[in-house]
Amino acid sequence: MSHSYVMSSRRVAGRGAAAVFEAEPGKMRFLKVPAGEVYRPAHEISPAVWFQEVRDAADGIADSRVSEGGDVVIFIHGYNNSPQVISERQKFLSEDLAAEGFRGMVVSFDWPAANSTLNYLEDRSDAAAVAKLLVTYGIARLVRGQEEGCKTNVHLLGHSTGAYIICEALAQAEKDGALFKQDWRLDQVAFIGGDVSAASLERDAAWSKPLFDRCVRLTNYQNPFDHVLAVSNAKRLGTSPRAGRVGVKPGSAHPKVVNVDCGEYFQTLNPKKSRFNGTFAHSWHIGNRVWARDFALTLTSGIDRNALPTRRDAGGGRLMLQDKPRPTFMADWAMERNG
Repeated sequence: MSHSYVMSSRRVAGRGAAAVFEAEPGKMRFLKVPAGEVYRPAHEISPAVWFQEVRDAADGIADSRVSEGGDVVIFIHGYNNSPQVISERQKFLSEDLAAEGFRGMVVSFDWPAANSTLNYLEDRSDAAAVAKLLVTYGIARLVRGQEEGCKTNVHLLGHSTGAYIICEALAQAEKDGALFKQDWRLDQVAFIGGDVSAASLERDAAWSKPLFDRCVRLTNYQNPFDHVLAVSNAKRLGTSPRAGRVGVKPGSAHPKVVNVDCGEYFQTLNPKKSRFNGTFAHSWHIGNRVWARDFALTLTSGIDRNALPTRRDAGGGRLMLQDKPRPTFMADWAMERNG
């Protein structure tokens, strides 16, 4: 595509062409970014135009595709991310999902994460603050679209602390009386390197209940070799294992949670020959075609979650990520013949 689309909640410093984003919370801005560029304040457009163009592109109007509806994936990054890194990850996601058959749009929700692990706890505080912006200016706007008959399916992908923002945003949505009463939903939600407690994905977890009430399914991609989440756990005095590292057990998981263990596949990857941005063990998903294939198949929901070719049944309800192609004739499964 000629442009990418970003929602940014960073504070802006300076004016005009000299304006830059800072690692502090600000108001929500809607950005239309020319291909190959890193987003900046100068890319801001009106919210109405932004949402219309995103929906049109998702529905295939902008590129002459014809479909009954469209799909938008909102990518929500974690801490220690700069606009440069986020732009590159959005590009990788868009390219790999398209290559794996996904025909929707990938947009980013940018929040003010600093570029140092020393800012981790401050970033968590900022994440809680900007979650309300995601509700007010993102989810609420999409809710109005659904009420107006918009068929766009909205999916969320949270990386690291982005998973925390998603859970907190839905918790905030339940506190909004008008939003709570409206009939709206999210489609697929996925966590990669999810920096939320494993307990928060269990069936009786109160904090994440609003998320489960609104989404169709939540897929948690677990990597037991994610040492970055071990550091996160240490900062919590070791009392709350992270979902992205230890996963959630089938017997205790909320019925809408699908846990995919990526550890076995991850061990086969050579970081020196992989495309990624960030710390490999924590960020290998974005740029990896096998993970992108599994996520693309999850988004389209054409195959049952337990039968995806990219997942191996290890028994006891455990699913393991594996490198397998999509079914050969899948593109023709909707074919009809009369007479």
